[in-house]
Amino acid sequence: MKAIIIDDEKHVRDGLLLLGEWDRFGIHEIFEAKDGEEAKTLILEQRPEIIFTDMNMPKLDGIQLLKWLHDKEINSKTIVVSGYDDFHYMRNAITYGSFDYILKPIEPDVLNETLERATKEWKKQALMRESTLENTRVMNEIKPLYWDHLFTGIMNKPTIPSDAKEKIQKEFGINITEVQCTITLLSINSIISRYFEGDKDLAFFSMLNICNEIVWSNRNGFCFRNVNKEDEIVILLWTHKNQFDLLEKVQISISKYCHIKLTMAVGKPSQQLHETYQSALQTMLKYNIVEANKKKIVSYQDISSSPLLHILDYTQEIMWALQSGSIEQMDDVLNRIFHSLQSTHILSFEQIQVWENQFELLRKNWLKEYNINEQISQYNGKDYWKDDGSFSYEKFREEKRKEFHELIHSLYKVKYQKEKNSIQEIESFLRNNYERDIPLQEIADRFYLSREYISRKFKAEYNETITNYLTNIRIEKAKELLENPHLKIYEISFKVGYQNEKYFSKVFKKAVGLSPNEYRVSMMSK
Repeated sequence: MKAIIIDDEKHVRDGLLLLGEWDRFGIHEIFEAKDGEEAKTLILEQRPEIIFTDMNMPKLDGIQLLKWLHDKEINSKTIVVSGYDDFHYMRNAITYGSFDYILKPIEPDVLNETLERATKEWKKQALMRESTLENTRVMNEIKPLYWDHLFTGIMNKPTIPSDAKEKIQKEFGINITEVQCTITLLSINSIISRYFEGDKDLAFFSMLNICNEIVWSNRNGFCFRNVNKEDEIVILLWTHKNQFDLLEKVQISISKYCHIKLTMAVGKPSQQLHETYQSALQTMLKYNIVEANKKKIVSYQDISSSPLLHILDYTQEIMWALQSGSIEQMDDVLNRIFHSLQSTHILSFEQIQVWENQFELLRKNWLKEYNINEQISQYNGKDYWKDDGSFSYEKFREEKRKEFHELIHSLYKVKYQKEKNSIQEIESFLRNNYERDIPLQEIADRFYLSREYISRKFKAEYNETITNYLTNIRIEKAKELLENPHLKIYEISFKVGYQNEKYFSKVFKKAVGLSPNEYRVSMMSK
C-alpha cells in the first residue's frame, strides 16, 4: 500500500513519518507534498490508498483538495490533520468524505488507531469493488453466450418453447412467433486464421460487435454465434424493410474493420425460425463460391441444383497413381478431376465437404493398408481464400494437390522401406546358402514375391544380378579356403556350391584372372 502526507510544515511531515507504524499496516511507500497543488500530481501518478492532509495550506488548501478528491471520485481514505479545532473545517471534511479528522499535536496512539481503521476499511471496500467489477465482467461475458445458446436452440426446432418466447419478448420487445423472420448466415472461417491469428473467440467477439452495432442498435434484429458450428454467425432479422441495404452496411463495416468481404447467404423469410434457417443453410452450402466473388450477398433464389463430383469414382486411377509413387501420374489423374469439376459441376461448400470427406476416407484406408499410424500428422489443406476474403480456385487446386502429394510420399516411403528390407533379407539368404544351388523360384516362393520383381529390385539395390552376386560370394569364400594348403581344389569347389571341379576352376579364373592353384601359389609366396 501507499500513503501521502500533505502539509506545508516539514516538521509535521517528519513527525507523522516517525510516529506512524507504517510497516505494521502494510504501507511501504510514503510520499510527501507541501501543498494541495503539488499533492494532486502525486496522487494521480501514485494512487495512494491513504492520504493525510493539513487544512490550512498555501496555493490549494485542504478544503479545496477534499473537493477535488471528491470530484475525481478517488477512493483513497483521507485523514484530515489540523491544528484548527474549528467546525468549518470539520464540516467540510465530512461533506467531502474524509475518513477521519485528528488534531495537532498528534498523539501516536490516536494516529495509529486511525491508520489501522483506515487500512482495514480500504481493504474491505477494495474487495467489494473487485467483487462488483468481477460480477459485472462475468455477466457481460455470460450474457452474449446465453443468447447464443438460446437462439441456436430454437432455430433448430419446429416449435419455440413458451419460456424462450417470453425471454425474447422481454429482452428484445418482439414476439418471435408472430413475425416473419429472415436468417442470413455468415462464415468467418476465412478470417479466423488470417486476420485474428487463429483466435476464434476474438474473431466472433469482434464480428458480432460489428454486426449488432448495425442490426440490433436499430432494433431490426439480432446477431449471434451458432454454437453448433465452428465458424458461423447468424443474422436474424425481424424487420424486412431494406434488409439487403442493412446487410450491405454490415458487409461494408466488416470490410472496413478487417479489409475482407465475406459472403452472406440469405434464407427464405418465414414465421418458422427453423425453416428460414434451413433455407439459409442450403443457400450457404449450395451457392457457387466462384461466382459469389462477384456477388457478396447470395439469396436462396440464386442457387441451382447441380450434380456433385465424387472423387471415389476415381478410386482405381488414384490407386494406380499411389502405387506407382509417381507425382506426375497423380497430377494427371487430378487434372482430369479438376477439369470435370470446372466444366460439369458447381464448386460449392457442399462440394468441398464431399471432396474432403471422401479424401479422408481414401487416406484412412490407404494408411491402414500400409500399416501407417493414423495419428501421424497429415497435411489438411483448408486455405482456399485470397487476402480480400474471396475464394481462390487456384488455391483450392493447390491445397488438394498438396494433400495427395503428401499421401503419395508417405505411402512410397513405407513401400520403399518394405521393398528394401525384403531385398536385404534375400541378400542375407544368399550369403547363408551360397554352398548350394538356389533357384530363383525358391527365393520367390520363400519371400512371396514374383521372380521378375526380385530380379529387378535386387539389381537396382546391389547393381548386380542375383546370379552374379551369388558367384561373387562363392569366389570370395573360395579365396578364403584356398589359403588352407590342406584342402583339395575339388573339396573347395564342393564347399562353395560347385559340384564340378573343372567348372569351378573356369569360373574362378574368369573372376580372378588366375586358376585356383595359381591363386594359392601366389598367396603362399607372399
